[in-house]
Amino acid sequence: MSAPLLPSRFLFRFSIPCRYRKPLWKDSGLALPDECRLPQLTDLDGGRAFAEVRAAWGEEGVAFSVKVEGKKQLPWCRDSRPDESDGLRVWIDTRDTHNIHRASRFCHQFIFMPSGSGRNLDEPYGEQLFISRARENPKPVRSNLLKFRREKRVDGYLLDCLVTPQALTGWDPAENPKLGFTYAVIDREIGTQTFSCGPEFPYHEDPSLWATLELVR
Repeated sequence: MSAPLLPSRFLFRFSIPCRYRKPLWKDSGLALPDECRLPQLTDLDGGRAFAEVRAAWGEEGVAFSVKVEGKKQLPWCRDSRPDESDGLRVWIDTRDTHNIHRASRFCHQFIFMPSGSGRNLDEPYGEQLFISRARENPKPVRSNLLKFRREKRVDGYLLDCLVTPQALTGWDPAENPKLGFTYAVIDREIGTQTFSCGPEFPYHEDPSLWATLELVR
């Protein structure tokens, strides 16, 4: 049998429920239940998933938890070089617009890293990154509007992340209960795991390639 011309994920538009949690963020971490686990869409293309990603939302914003397993090396992270670092990247469109190919001011990119900050480069880190070729950028985000917590594991790490409402231009769950969304878990040792489509397509700058998160209670 010949190989398909297009990856399977490209043929679908995915819409995934994102569960409401109250409280959403705790000092001890997120502790999101199994119902918050996002499906492993890489399976549709025959890919191997090495990370488990969970998502939830609430009055405190939208939160993500990523568990990476199977590592033998420490993550490579530098807060001075976030574009080259291991970690979780998320893209969020507060208008869930799928008919544009260049990001609007409602489209956001954030990176969260399990290390790379602090004197010994051993502290977790998060920041906003602007999207390449965007027609208009969202408002700049101060670092205190992002929260993150890391737990080291023998073969990887658990990283909890929170994007607060103040960090999201156009955030209004009552008026717009759907978010355009995709993610990439990047690891120099293991590879890259993406959500709605793979690296064959410019998901990092094209909102039409993103999936939808439905903010449900």
